[in-house]
Amino acid sequence: MDLRLTNTAAVVTGASRGIGLAIVRALTAEGVRVAAAARTITPELKETGALAIPLDLVDPGAPAQLVDRATTELGDLDLLVNNVGGGDSGGGQTGGFLSFTDQQWQRSFDLNFLAAVRTSRAALPSLLRRCGALVNVSSNSARMPHAGPVPYTTAKAALTAFGKALAEEFGPQGLRVNTISPGAVRTALLDSPEGYGGELARSMGVSQEQLLARLPAMSGMTTGRLLEPSEVATAVAYLASPLAASMSGSDLLIDGGSVKTV
Repeated sequence: MDLRLTNTAAVVTGASRGIGLAIVRALTAEGVRVAAAARTITPELKETGALAIPLDLVDPGAPAQLVDRATTELGDLDLLVNNVGGGDSGGGQTGGFLSFTDQQWQRSFDLNFLAAVRTSRAALPSLLRRCGALVNVSSNSARMPHAGPVPYTTAKAALTAFGKALAEEFGPQGLRVNTISPGAVRTALLDSPEGYGGELARSMGVSQEQLLARLPAMSGMTTGRLLEPSEVATAVAYLASPLAASMSGSDLLIDGGSVKTV
């Protein structure tokens, strides 16, 4: 299907691996000129042909630097994808609410929420000139805050609410804002021994492989399998396209049936 995105310009954050890398691949395959931001520029990201920009978006000044570089190189933006985030910042993520320090709360909000706030603020003038689209990658744990580290799930809930607010304020000016809330995705967050999945497996006394095999059932995923990053990326590309012209303010769940509420 032709998504009619050829020669449009986009910024994607958290682009070096996992969902972010899959989004860059999906967009460049549709002919989008992508500026891809990541702390570390991986060989896989270089291979996409995107404009790779090494930045740590936890730094309050980095989002404005990113948008300035992207618009200088690509012109006004048609799309911003706020994907940067993570649930394993700082380790010690499985001990419950009382185990989290102020520093861990701040780090989680900086990464999962404030980076998107700052990048959106910097990109909005350009996006409005193009009547563009903004997609936030949140998590289904925003609707199930018990399902992960509480600083992460709370920050993602804030991100989901932020998307709704932007859609309401800027929709009349031609900007479409949508959120995608994935469930458990097969990324380094889960399958790396150093990530949240590794810590969770150790806390449960099981191997990493056993955890990944059990996780779909533990999460209530009726499909019986973890999501692949490419499935989230496909949804991002669709929401960015003119084919989704009437979608704004939506929160699209892609979670294998984990969330049971209407």
